[in-house]
Amino acid sequence: MNNQVKKISFRIGILPCIAFVLFVLKAPVTTAQSLTSTPPPIANEYGEYIETVQKATFRYFRDFAHPVSGMAPERTATPNIVTTGGTGFGIMAIITGAERGWISRAEATQMLQKIVGFLEKADRFHGVWPHWLDGRTGKVVPFSQFDDGGDLVETAFLVNGLLSARTYFGENNASEKDLRLRIDKMWREVEWDWHVQNGKLLWHWSPNHGWKMNHPIRGFDETFITYVLACGSPTHPVAAQVYENTYKQSSYYKNGNTYFGYKLPLGMDMGGPLFFTHYSWLTLDPRLMQDDNVYYWTQNLHHTLINRAHCLQPRQAMFGYGVGNWGLTASDDYNFYDAHSPANDNGTISPTAALSAFPYTPYYSMQVLRNLYLREGSRLFGPYGFYDAYNKNLNWYSNQYLAIDQGPIVVMMENYRSGLFWKLGERTPELWAGVQKMGIRRPTHPTGFYAYAPDFRTGYVDLWKHPDQGAFVLDFAVNGTAPVGLAILDEEGKEVRKLIDSRSFAEGMHQHLFQIQQGKYILELTQGTSRQRLKVFLHEAVNANP
Repeated sequence: MNNQVKKISFRIGILPCIAFVLFVLKAPVTTAQSLTSTPPPIANEYGEYIETVQKATFRYFRDFAHPVSGMAPERTATPNIVTTGGTGFGIMAIITGAERGWISRAEATQMLQKIVGFLEKADRFHGVWPHWLDGRTGKVVPFSQFDDGGDLVETAFLVNGLLSARTYFGENNASEKDLRLRIDKMWREVEWDWHVQNGKLLWHWSPNHGWKMNHPIRGFDETFITYVLACGSPTHPVAAQVYENTYKQSSYYKNGNTYFGYKLPLGMDMGGPLFFTHYSWLTLDPRLMQDDNVYYWTQNLHHTLINRAHCLQPRQAMFGYGVGNWGLTASDDYNFYDAHSPANDNGTISPTAALSAFPYTPYYSMQVLRNLYLREGSRLFGPYGFYDAYNKNLNWYSNQYLAIDQGPIVVMMENYRSGLFWKLGERTPELWAGVQKMGIRRPTHPTGFYAYAPDFRTGYVDLWKHPDQGAFVLDFAVNGTAPVGLAILDEEGKEVRKLIDSRSFAEGMHQHLFQIQQGKYILELTQGTSRQRLKVFLHEAVNANP
């Protein structure tokens, strides 16, 4: 992660329904067989685009992996400087490759054994890895003058990937057993509590400069996962009070303002860069997380929609923004690197911003993917997927790939497609021990449509037929034991099709898969005398035109 980002983090025609499936969001089983038992996706144009982009991006972590360490280079221009945090994302990309059949499970295991073997011998400081390592020797490469020791946040990104591998590679054979044991040993050696000074959790420690960097890890930003792991550590945990006294004590923890009709509970003005909604949420399912301040799904969804709405403002047209060209986050730009956001916008679009938002805004993210691939692909798409960034207004196109931008694309697209890493995260006990210690609980929603926010211009929620499922997927919640009904109405309120006719459900979050011709409708969810309505625009095709 670029040093500038760290500094900013511290500062700031109606057809009948032909099929439906209903299931409850609940904890999945963890066996390898269950994780790979999902039937192959239904072949269709949009699914092929997703597969092409996701697979090409994965190749950064297979084909461009460092030949000695197996780790992910920081960027294509510096192949011998490997990044710990980016490698954590890369480990999840390798898991995706095994799950999708792009590589064999055995090959993935071998790749991870190589990385783990290198990490075991590489420089560590009280169990904490530095931001950068020399991929040939395992020696620390200073990230800045005083940043030549342990980096707790980058270590958290790395450990999160390692724990995903420990959970995923659960078969009862020698190689996977060995991989799990070695990962578990390194995880237990991380001294999170060493980084607590005067009751605050600090980002860096150096054997040469001690605590000179003196950067408390404050939020709300990308560092959230650090506290989850630090609180959940079985060997070197930090107290919940450290989280309260450090992360929540900043000028940009609470927000509460409304932008373009979207209320943002936490974070910087207009949300900040979009990677805040990616890095910590690769394995943490925000749908399952609520505390006294925020429902984290709403936080991440609204942050993403604010970012998009800013790009669609008429004044931003000078940058060439549009429905197929939005997404501001930290990335390269024509001045080298910056943390782009609605409050810091120089016209640079970073593909990782919208593509890593697929779980939150699938239709809007697909509009960007289609536009960038079809209209800009000759200059923006290369051997490892989309290059890091471009500025249409200045005709500037990056020639670089960055591990920390490529990794979340693969992982978050997979979370949209199958929920793989959110399932793995839910079955990683230390993550949820940390979450609970931080005062975060599973939400209790009233009966209704909990997961949506409408387009700020139209008032409709844009739902896109899931390309792998071949159906529209509707999320809703049930509270209480009274039977529930679900119907599709036309825009005048006349019933078109009854999807659920007075059925009882367990309390919690559910999904309903259905087929109908694309168009504008009203969805009505009833329970007793309560009626909840949602205006939706159901899309089969994806329109990326302005």
